[in-house]
Amino acid sequence: MHDIDLLVRQDRHWVHPVTALMQHEAVGPSIWKSAQGIHLTDIHGKRVQDAFSGLWCVNAGYGQPTIVQAAREQLEQLPYATGYFHFASEPAIELAARLAALAPEGLNRVVFGQGGSDAVDTAIRLVRYYFNAIGKPDKKQFIGLQRGYHGTSTTGSGLTALPLFHRYFDVPTPQQHHIASPYTYRHPDGPDESKVLLSTVKALEDKVAEIGADNVAAFICEPIQGSGGVIVPPQGFLKAMRETCDRLGILLIVDEVITGFGRTGPMFACEAEGVSPDMLTLAKGLTSGYAPMGATLISEHIYETIAQAGSDGTALGHGQTYAGHPVSAAIANATLDLYLEGGLLENGYRVGAYFQQRLKQLESMAGVGEVRGRGMLAAVELVHDKQSKAKAPAALQMGQQVLKHAFAEGLVFRAFSDDILGFAPSLNYTEADIDVLIDILKYSIEKAVSSSL
Repeated sequence: MHDIDLLVRQDRHWVHPVTALMQHEAVGPSIWKSAQGIHLTDIHGKRVQDAFSGLWCVNAGYGQPTIVQAAREQLEQLPYATGYFHFASEPAIELAARLAALAPEGLNRVVFGQGGSDAVDTAIRLVRYYFNAIGKPDKKQFIGLQRGYHGTSTTGSGLTALPLFHRYFDVPTPQQHHIASPYTYRHPDGPDESKVLLSTVKALEDKVAEIGADNVAAFICEPIQGSGGVIVPPQGFLKAMRETCDRLGILLIVDEVITGFGRTGPMFACEAEGVSPDMLTLAKGLTSGYAPMGATLISEHIYETIAQAGSDGTALGHGQTYAGHPVSAAIANATLDLYLEGGLLENGYRVGAYFQQRLKQLESMAGVGEVRGRGMLAAVELVHDKQSKAKAPAALQMGQQVLKHAFAEGLVFRAFSDDILGFAPSLNYTEADIDVLIDILKYSIEKAVSSSL
């Protein structure tokens, strides 16, 4: 048992991600001690329901014995194996084949990595390689969506379109561009979804025309914009983007780091519209957060072009020490077993529908502007005035106030800085668990709203 005061002092050496550092020095860390099922317990013994799956990632829930067993057995048998220089391990080979079989049609090749940020970086690097290989070196420009999130790597952070991740980092680069988010609730053409969709298509067309189709390499998007506030695009969005990219002669990269592995219902959100992108980035639910791992799936056509470019024996100059790590791969295989054979995907479908139904009822509350989501992914947007959709003064920190009250009652989720509450319950939730979530959330919103009056 660690001395709590000692841990807090030692924490000063850890530069925490996406954290206001001076503020953190003042308030110190909240330290988790253990987890089981859908609950986290902190170092003081406080037990709370986790309605955010860690960081959108613990899709299978905590303490799954088959995942733990798979990790233990692999650690004992083969704790590390490189994928470089023609070497391989059984778990990584098996996982690559399974992902190719589960992915949208045509995505037959898998490049492994360590998480979502480098999965996006891999996609960007391979797109550049591809166009250079086919003799189109001018196609270097990338287009994303405002409010999109594509990681924090040196390159990917520029495709992310949230100001926090640009400040002082010299991104976006001149090769990175953004068009308006299909954020129906606040879009000038909303609330008509068909108009918002048409506007988004036109925005992409106009941006490509502005840059020049011969200069644009790819368009990247999330099926649902997670860190941007769980923005759910109009129905048919992915299909429209696929058709538009084909017409304009640019590649489509779909980022399913958050939406993959049952988060929105199906294994991948692309399935809902029958869309197969040129590249698909995955992470988070791939291992249910039990170990770091990411993957970039690429189409057979792109793979063949890249492979042919090295037909003289030149190696593809891309890779990472831990790509295809056997322990992570074993964990991912055990996690896939739970999704497919353990009933988690099916449970997520059923409970996700109930979750959306119960959450939608909160729209009648004072202070709630919109509830949106799909499956086990959702947001509640808080407003000061429901008619004008105006936010409360930033100084009130309404989202943080709701989270504070909820945590005291035994519930944790994500409070974005613009008074949007984010939810991503694990797929092992029950309808009774959802009821607890809704009851605490409703109480916490009422408490925060009444305190602000």
